[in-house]
Amino acid sequence: MNADSVAILEGNTFVVSDRRGDIEASPATPHGLFVDDTRFLSRWVLTVDGRRPAILSFDDVEYFEAQFFLAPGSGTVYIDSALSLMRKRTLARGFIESLILANHSSTPVDLEMRIQADADFADLFEVKDALLQKKGKSYRRIESDHLVLGYRREEYVRETWIVAPDASIDESGVTYRVRLQPHGEWSTQLEVRVVSSSEAVRRGATDRLATREERQKRVTHALAEAPRVLTDWPDLLQTYQRSIVDLAALRYFPLLAPGWLPAAGLPWFMAVFGRDSLITSLQALPFAPSLADTTLRVLAARQGTRVDAFRDEEPGKILHESRIGEMTAFAERPHSPYFGSADATPLFLILLDEYELWTGDGDLVRQLEQPARAALEWLDDYGDRMRNGYISYQRRNEESGLENQCWKDSWNSIAFRDGSLAGVPRACCEVQGYAYDARMRCARLARTFWKDAAFAARLEERAGDLKERFNRDFWMPERECFALAIDGEGRQVDSITSNIGHLLWSGIVDTDKAPHVVQHLMSDLLFSGWGVRTMAEGEGAYNPIGYHVGTVWPHDNSIIALGLTRYGYRDESARIASGILQAARYFKHRLPEAFAGYARQRTQFPVEYPTACSPQAWATGAPLLFIRTLLGLEPRGDRLTVDASLPPEMEWLEVRGVRGRWGVVDAVGRRSTVPPHHDKARPAPKS
Repeated sequence: MNADSVAILEGNTFVVSDRRGDIEASPATPHGLFVDDTRFLSRWVLTVDGRRPAILSFDDVEYFEAQFFLAPGSGTVYIDSALSLMRKRTLARGFIESLILANHSSTPVDLEMRIQADADFADLFEVKDALLQKKGKSYRRIESDHLVLGYRREEYVRETWIVAPDASIDESGVTYRVRLQPHGEWSTQLEVRVVSSSEAVRRGATDRLATREERQKRVTHALAEAPRVLTDWPDLLQTYQRSIVDLAALRYFPLLAPGWLPAAGLPWFMAVFGRDSLITSLQALPFAPSLADTTLRVLAARQGTRVDAFRDEEPGKILHESRIGEMTAFAERPHSPYFGSADATPLFLILLDEYELWTGDGDLVRQLEQPARAALEWLDDYGDRMRNGYISYQRRNEESGLENQCWKDSWNSIAFRDGSLAGVPRACCEVQGYAYDARMRCARLARTFWKDAAFAARLEERAGDLKERFNRDFWMPERECFALAIDGEGRQVDSITSNIGHLLWSGIVDTDKAPHVVQHLMSDLLFSGWGVRTMAEGEGAYNPIGYHVGTVWPHDNSIIALGLTRYGYRDESARIASGILQAARYFKHRLPEAFAGYARQRTQFPVEYPTACSPQAWATGAPLLFIRTLLGLEPRGDRLTVDASLPPEMEWLEVRGVRGRWGVVDAVGRRSTVPPHHDKARPAPKS
């Protein structure tokens, strides 16, 4: 999303336009009305007397609604129009657009207002790849009060209805001929409806989303239900509130499942994503624990059950991505769902344990025992593709599967120090850490909830063996760092990257190696001043605006900060949290998916990454995890412990109303100059 775009969203329905509200899709501009992974409007352009109005201002305070304030131009560089136009767009399943035209002069005005409309019905994969061609047929028809834009491919039918009762309708849009009296106003309302089946076409049905009032109540409820954050650093408060609202905006309600889970991000990833939903749910545990419940249930219900090369599916594996567009329906893409992820499966197990630690919900652990055991079997069997005891990946679907199946899943992310790409299969270092952590956590679950002490002992033995071998095989003595990966030829992929911070979070790093890892993370080569880069400056593939080879990712940094805390490096953890949270201010307190890795002293502000998703789920969750980390919040049995380490930007931080197995408590932390006993969790006052 670039700075000139305006986006509103609700679940997997969203609109991306320019700042005047126009939609003009192109290969470089992903504008459109998107529903269910399909673009139902690719053009929606408003003109007054053949000219586009000038932009005065726009407002997108509500995540589901935007207003555009415009002035019909006079044909000069000056905006001296006697007319003004307000354009208000509210999402439904489609959207409702209200137009109010005002005449500020003392003479009557006659004008023609027109909206040109078109729909290419592009699948999201076609939007991202302009070389893909549609295989069905488009059609148009005019009915009594609406224009129908349609697309048919065999039994696959999608239609966009443009309902404009007071307009003149033709096959390319709608026209209003307006006479405005002196100081008069004119208004109208259009509706863009999305229709996805022949049955709905016959009935003229509209599947509406919640009303505006209901959605405003949802936001108010989300803010009221979330713990209250108090601090003397105002920027953190604004970032926190933005995160809570964006989590509400990213709600995705999967079919045949109660509750909701976070969609991955706007515009490309408004769908179920295993890894993204798992990490976001983990980040949000102290603030919105119900996310983890739904995420775990949905992913367990869709767990792999067979070997399917097209979908990279294997028994016990947790899905990567699920789509419902045309290319998926015709099996031209494997995403129904697609399982090309090496890390979603251990992350599923990690979240299951962490969820129980925070909530005390042992019933869910017992209900998901079989999916958890199947996931653990996947780690031992299909996950160990190279048969060397490490989780590795190589896509089975060579045509459309993901080449890289770790979180850095772009094609060039796993590279040697000289910039050359690693061979396959690839065993990335952080995935081994996740596997270690998953086995250790599931040993606790097996012993406590599944009543299988023998199984718990085997898991601990396998985890201990993995940790010993990992610290031997992945360690690079000459660089005093862990390798990014081991490839199919047994070579250490010797680039230094942010992945090493995830190793601290997992606990797989031997204590004698931890100081070297921390030194790398906090060096100028990895730490930009705003955050830890995905790849260290000076590595062969390094690029400060490369997607996974030099940019800074907020979610990556939130995990690194938690890892530093685990090994006792509280000041370093606070420094990383501070850098990212300071950067949020430059993005209107909404952290993007990623931003450029330029050194802070060089740019003085974080530079945007041009195609970063915003909002994006695990970037939205990053401030929540940073707050947990700064306060040192950890569940210890039926208590919530606090061990705060705050950066210079704040003297104190409180989170009031943290719900968990302990009931409801307030967590309070102050700078280290205050005696430690002032940092504590205390029962929340009864309301």
